[in-house]
Amino acid sequence: MEENLYQQRKDEASRARRKVQTTYVHQPSFFEKMDEKEREEFFAREKKRSERALRARFIRNRISIGFGFLIALAASILAIVPVFYTFINSFMSSAEISSNYGVIFQSLSGHVQQGATYLASTPTLTMVPQRVTFEQYANLLFMSPTYLFKFWNSIILVVPIVVGQMIASCLAAYSFARYRKKRREVLFFSYIILMLMPFQVTLVPNYMIADQLGILNTRWAIILPGIFSTFAIYLLTKYMRQIPIAYIEATKLDGATEWQIFTRIAVPMCKNAIFALSILLFIDYWNMVEQPLVLLTDVSKQPMSVFLSQINEAEIGIAFAASALYMIPPLLIFLWGEDYLVEGISRAGVK
Repeated sequence: MEENLYQQRKDEASRARRKVQTTYVHQPSFFEKMDEKEREEFFAREKKRSERALRARFIRNRISIGFGFLIALAASILAIVPVFYTFINSFMSSAEISSNYGVIFQSLSGHVQQGATYLASTPTLTMVPQRVTFEQYANLLFMSPTYLFKFWNSIILVVPIVVGQMIASCLAAYSFARYRKKRREVLFFSYIILMLMPFQVTLVPNYMIADQLGILNTRWAIILPGIFSTFAIYLLTKYMRQIPIAYIEATKLDGATEWQIFTRIAVPMCKNAIFALSILLFIDYWNMVEQPLVLLTDVSKQPMSVFLSQINEAEIGIAFAASALYMIPPLLIFLWGEDYLVEGISRAGVK
């Protein structure tokens, strides 16, 4: 059988070389076997089938989009409701706040001997205050200077951390992105491991190092560990590795130094990532609590985030007003840099 097939193919090849014309028997196709009426019926059926398929796909897409929208709406409402109630309650009087939330605090473990109990009655959550008053804000800003001192403590701690971390991260990320040697890759991998570890793991070593350096109970005990964080280095390295090597080679041919490449090529092309990281770092360190509690034993040096966590029941109205004011700086920064934040994070994962 194989010999016959081989001989047949050999004869066909020889005829092709001699340009022998062979007769071709035309086989009628599926549509050629149909008459005009059968073709019209066939295309009508296919048209209806395609319309049903498109309609079903459209309905499935609408259902999936609607379901996703409902999930996003529910998540947004759950996230916005606490913020909304905080702002609303900040304009209530102390008597109204006590009448609405007093039942909650009376059930806590500090008010009863047997520990926390069930609520005696349902707390009242009012959407609109009975009487709008700025009493809480007046007491917070003018009658008690503690808030202003704590607020400026937060500014003094957070701003140097963000600025210093961006400078250190840009320099380190450029080094990791430009020089991919084995030792540097091992060091970069160690950075990733440190980034995955929670900061509570490094809190005790930071305390011991700060004690040995003599900076414990000073602002440098918070600022220095924050400047050399690993998250910004990792994200900026991934971002800088996307810079086309042709840009760098072209600038080197023009006689540019490494510092000029860094300041005129790498940093401007990573502007979105730098803004995005600045926003994320500001929000993260603006809300820190554990680090100041451990590293700053002097209460006068602790930031506003620690002050909010230590407000007692008698000052719950002050807590609402202080929380409302404390949310304004990160909220304004987020709204101002939202486009940079989205662009920087989305581009960081694109290769």
